Amino acid sequence: MRALVLGASGGIGAALTTALRARGDSVTALSRQDDGLRIEEAGSLDALLSGVGEVDLAIVATGILAPEGAAPEKALAQVEAESMARLFAVNAIGPALALARIAPLLPKGARSVVAVLTARVGSITDNGLGGWHGYRASKAAANMVLRGASVELARSHPQAICVALHPGTVETPFTRAYAGRHPMIPAEEAARDLLALIDRLTPEQSGGFFDRHGAAIPW
Repeated sequence: MRALVLGASGGIGAALTTALRARGDSVTALSRQDDGLRIEEAGSLDALLSGVGEVDLAIVATGILAPEGAAPEKALAQVEAESMARLFAVNAIGPALALARIAPLLPKGARSVVAVLTARVGSITDNGLGGWHGYRASKAAANMVLRGASVELARSHPQAICVALHPGTVETPFTRAYAGRHPMIPAEEAARDLLALIDRLTPEQSGGFFDRHGAAIPW
């Protein structure tokens, strides 16, 4: 399989890249840390993807929980325009720009998968706690972008599968401070489960929102 991973230096992105290579897949791994990827900037994506050929799998594993030096809001009174705009730029606009550039790389006559890692907290239906307004809203926006992309992609690539995936609360130094009662899972475990799910997805599931085990998450 020919795979593309955007956000390959993050906890889950690095684990996915390692797992893909371990099973013999050819992987183009791009990240801000190693390649200067700025997913929210069209020029950065164009420059880095210009030499990438056809891919069977593309994973967008970029995202931030809060801008650098900030934390998720606990109340509406803590919402700041600049911080919220940054979340939308990275978590929603970035994936939209990436999807537009990934579509031409997919084979038209064969199965392919495009997976955007979003988050269960981006589910409007599932939000019973409130808080984390910017992060929740940016992930909900990413889900809508993904859903629209799946409709468009189906017209030109009938065997393509375009899905939003929730990897679980993956253990990283940053998430550890905000996990609360939610159990954290090692990045390697999340990557293993996500790839197992990706391998069994069908075109009929395109446009869906799933957890790492394949259970549908409400929008």
